Amino acid sequence: MTNKISAKDRMAIERTAMPELPAEVRSRNFEEVNLGLSYQQALDEARRCLQCKNRACVAGCPVGVSIPEFIDALASEDLPRAAQVLRGDNALPAVCGRVCPQETQCEALCVRGVKGESVAIGYLERYVADWAMRHPDLLLTEAAPAATGKSVAVVGCGPAGLTAAGELARKGHKVTIFEALHDTGGVLRYGIPEFRLPKEIIDREVAVLSRLGVAIECNVIIGKTLTISELSSEFDAVFIANGAGLPTMLNIPGENLKGVYAANEFLTRVNLMEAGRREDCNTPIIKSREVAVIGGGNTAMDCVRTARRLGAERAMIVYRRSEAEMPARVEEIKHAKEEGVEFVMLTAPLAIIGNDQRWVSGLRCQRMELGPPDESGRRKPSPVPGSEFELSAGVVINAVGTSANPLLTATAPDLALNKWGNIVASETGETSIPGVFAGGDIVRGGATVILAMGDGKSAAAAIDEYLKRK
Repeated sequence: MTNKISAKDRMAIERTAMPELPAEVRSRNFEEVNLGLSYQQALDEARRCLQCKNRACVAGCPVGVSIPEFIDALASEDLPRAAQVLRGDNALPAVCGRVCPQETQCEALCVRGVKGESVAIGYLERYVADWAMRHPDLLLTEAAPAATGKSVAVVGCGPAGLTAAGELARKGHKVTIFEALHDTGGVLRYGIPEFRLPKEIIDREVAVLSRLGVAIECNVIIGKTLTISELSSEFDAVFIANGAGLPTMLNIPGENLKGVYAANEFLTRVNLMEAGRREDCNTPIIKSREVAVIGGGNTAMDCVRTARRLGAERAMIVYRRSEAEMPARVEEIKHAKEEGVEFVMLTAPLAIIGNDQRWVSGLRCQRMELGPPDESGRRKPSPVPGSEFELSAGVVINAVGTSANPLLTATAPDLALNKWGNIVASETGETSIPGVFAGGDIVRGGATVILAMGDGKSAAAAIDEYLKRK
């Protein structure tokens, strides 16, 4: 069947809404919130695509997914072809379909969004990727590439590392990923809750790479177990994608009180170690009826929504700007509100308050007002004189950001760093050490999954060229 629908008929189709678990149900469990489109919903949404010749949506995708082609195949009910196109461009399509901020990237450039709602590209990517996982027997077998005899070490099993590994394996190189944690996925597993990204999806995406021949060694800490120099002597090239997991401190009194968590620690305990979710968990977590999360990004949303699911009756976002300036996805803010999260806007923490036993008892805060935009383009907050007040809280979570962990870079003195401790790399990932490339958060600082994947893809192409020359 071919996808032949007039432009007028396409324009008449309204955007499909994503089916969701009811808020009163999902706010107390870790089941995935978005349920996915039905087959007919996916077809209807795919047939909204105008198949533009200038392909603006592709330009908005950091990994260059052939969006019109995979949507056309779906609209034509050729699911195997749609899956083949999608997998050819994206190593983690089921992940991207769930957590990628399409609304600010590919969908933001969709022509249909000029006078209405853009095509739900992310929903369709998820649908095709999930279909492919359920129907492996219907997919075209990927031909094994000729072995090049070259080997590449990838440091980190997160989105950048997994993407680079997949791209390099498809070019015939022998790839080994070294992961510090005891399981795969990096930030996908420890940083993103299951109600947004189920572990099963990560496992299946990693399994695809394993079938390509990618080897994964967990519990290997580069900078302790091995150094970059040792990897360079054993492998023909190295790609560093170990992320940026060091928390940015608030630098306010009370940060060392009992009941204060950095976002990464809180999410890792819950997502990876299942603290608060299993009685036999070896890494317990402090629970409280009142939890305050400081920050306004997706990580802050993940923390506050997790706290709600762990039983918090009052789960609060404390953010110094207004909702319009929040960097979190609009969908995540919407879901949080529906689940009962309280938003304390235009509020900056001055100190974390503790009791006589040094347990957290609250936050001392100050009201803020917005002035002209700062270097980030958002309106700069400034304190309102005489507006101090206190918020009651038994747990406080710092979700204002992360920076580069110096564990790896401290053992690589020839690796050029910027003033924040991030690795200096070119657009293609080349570092100051020949044969060593880097990408993702260790280069960018905190960024999105899809930007890290874009780094992995561009670095893989550069590594391939380097190996050909070598």
